[in-house]
Amino acid sequence: MSTTSDTQSKQYETLLVERSGGVVTITFNRPKSKNAVNGVMWIELLELLTEIQHTSTDRVVVLTGTNGEFCSGADLVAMGDGSGRAHSHSYYSMREVTGVIMALSRLPQPTIAKVRGVAVGVGCNMALGCDLVVASDTARFSEIFSKRGMSLDGGGSWLLPRRIGLHRAKELAFFADIIDAAEADRIGLVNRVVPDAQLDAFVTEWTDRLIALPPIALAQSKRMLNNSMNVTLEEALDDEGVAQTVNFGTKDTPEAIAAWMEKRNPVFKGR
Repeated sequence: MSTTSDTQSKQYETLLVERSGGVVTITFNRPKSKNAVNGVMWIELLELLTEIQHTSTDRVVVLTGTNGEFCSGADLVAMGDGSGRAHSHSYYSMREVTGVIMALSRLPQPTIAKVRGVAVGVGCNMALGCDLVVASDTARFSEIFSKRGMSLDGGGSWLLPRRIGLHRAKELAFFADIIDAAEADRIGLVNRVVPDAQLDAFVTEWTDRLIALPPIALAQSKRMLNNSMNVTLEEALDDEGVAQTVNFGTKDTPEAIAAWMEKRNPVFKGR
């Protein structure tokens, strides 16, 4: 696993990337289209997420968007031919979407979606693909696909029922309504809604708390929770036993126990 120091990372065409104190902040940066995703962004996201997965000093990942918007979905203008018609998605091109969503899911690091403004279509589903979703009171969410003549993508068919239940998922998918932050909070689509002026500070508080926790143990819990609906109770219990065996083989678990007994804060190394 590679390491990297705090830095403004390499330049991307569609992303801003900043690393600071173990936190990687990925900012969608296509403000003229409210950060709609084009082909270049899919490629850059996959490259970056793959790099993060193998970088031990990257401890928490935050997804957000520039200019007060999260992501307005796929860039239908870029997909079109100037006639107002969008080109048909080939299965190959959809694999770019699949690759990014799977890379996001496979990250061992905790991920937070910091949502201002619109999170629509695949933008909504990239937010839902994060472990935690914190929304400004300005945020608006929509599974807009049916109003654009499309079915769900970006993992929405898997993520939505697991977040809010099957019937509510169908309501959002069928009607493609735009819901505000308060409604998203009410139905369980997000973890927290905070005033816009407090959003950055709130997310920083959460990243600070996550940085202070043992990364290997967090990664084990994340993996098991992500897989929890695909296994039996017996399989989950077996997996927990294996995970705890891994934890006790690290330096972090003995450090946590020693710190508790000595009444001090633990210092975790991730090994």
